[in-house]
Amino acid sequence: MRMTISRLKEMKTSGEKIPMITAYDYTSARLSENAGIPIILVGDSLGQVVLGYDSTIPVTMDDILHHLRAVVRGTGKAHIVADMPFMSYQSDPKEAIRNAGRLIKEGGAQSIKVEGGQHITDTVKYIVDVGIPVMGHIGLTPQAINQLSGYSVQGKTPETAEKLISDAFALEQAGTYAIVLELVPDELAKEITGSLSIPTIGIGAGNNCDGQVQVFHDLLGLFTDFVPKHVRRYANLANIIKSGIDEYISDVQNGTL
Repeated sequence: MRMTISRLKEMKTSGEKIPMITAYDYTSARLSENAGIPIILVGDSLGQVVLGYDSTIPVTMDDILHHLRAVVRGTGKAHIVADMPFMSYQSDPKEAIRNAGRLIKEGGAQSIKVEGGQHITDTVKYIVDVGIPVMGHIGLTPQAINQLSGYSVQGKTPETAEKLISDAFALEQAGTYAIVLELVPDELAKEITGSLSIPTIGIGAGNNCDGQVQVFHDLLGLFTDFVPKHVRRYANLANIIKSGIDEYISDVQNGTL
């Protein structure tokens, strides 16, 4: 039995923090679930971490589906949520429903995630109404990086903070079961978390959210192109892997293997 959205809401009510990991393949998903992670995101950040793009913008539905299927095969208990990639839900609600349905039916996800606030609530309602659970995402929304002009903290002024609060309420009323708060000031994240009946999952938003999400490759030191300021590294596997490969090369060249 996989983790359900009802159980995730119960965790908020009881004050039990929710650890969430972004993973992209069978092995990382299996390791994460075996460690006890209850919810895994197949994020469009795979564009940068796995595919080598400079943003999430080029990621396609086929990209997400390919990695989603691998993560689902590597798990049996974790709730799997899949990102809706850029332009898979913004242009038309009917297309959004079709694409969300593909992630559930073809990919095996239990829910989907979309970026945006009040302007996408109608689409969120349409998706929820056909029986697909939706996670929201506000604050820094990487799919809007060209409009935001960089990866910076959102909601620092009274006006933008109020907008994020309104976005959070609108998403809750539209039927989302949880909301990711990315790069939001600590106090604002605390206020939003305390005002909602659904869980908030923070990333660079302080420790007052109901849960936290980090990328598997970031927290274990596997991805070295850049390290976001909010990342806490629990291992440095890149160095360990390099050392192992160096030793392998040496053994081959010396004829000892």
